Amino acid sequence: MGAHQIKGSASRRLYDLSAPFYDVLLGKTEESRFALWRKLLWSKVAGRRILEVGVGTGLSFAHYPPGAEIVAIDFSRNMLRRAQARAMRDHVKVDLRLMDVEDMTFGDSSFDAAVSSLVFCAVPHPQAGLEEIRRVIRPGGQLVMLEHVLSDNKWLSPWMRLFGSPLGVLTGEHIDRRTAESVKASGFDLESVARLTSIFRLIEARKRQVYV
Repeated sequence: MGAHQIKGSASRRLYDLSAPFYDVLLGKTEESRFALWRKLLWSKVAGRRILEVGVGTGLSFAHYPPGAEIVAIDFSRNMLRRAQARAMRDHVKVDLRLMDVEDMTFGDSSFDAAVSSLVFCAVPHPQAGLEEIRRVIRPGGQLVMLEHVLSDNKWLSPWMRLFGSPLGVLTGEHIDRRTAESVKASGFDLESVARLTSIFRLIEARKRQVYV
């Protein structure tokens, strides 16, 4: 497990503290909803070398495509310890690394695709993280995301905007993100945004090909 300098944040501290209880806290929601969405997410991914951003405790392991070389990062040391234990228990071949998506050590165009699930509400500077992902995937490579976003419900969205900033300061969790817009602003070609519920989206984008 490679080490890397990790920036301090309320979100990282929260995940370090919650790591032993994370799977229990998700509980029935993971079984009834998130696991199905993770399966859908990974069914969209193609390529030999894939980066998973925010691997957490390894809940996506069951959906990894056979034969792919997968590198998975997280900024929480305690989450990575749980993922390592799961990988050993379930015989999952994955290269786990302690790393911040905003400051990755991979070379340019190192991956065919990048995947995130329920991650970018906790990234302090999402556009910086997305620009780093764009840097490390090859031209024409995929970005596929399952993310919590600002609701499109006219009654709920004002409350999410109202409490978004205070919650972000206290917990590092930002409930009012417009992640699809950030993906586009960071230089990706946005291919599709599927509405799963009023606050969850499946986002597919691609790094633009460079023609000389």
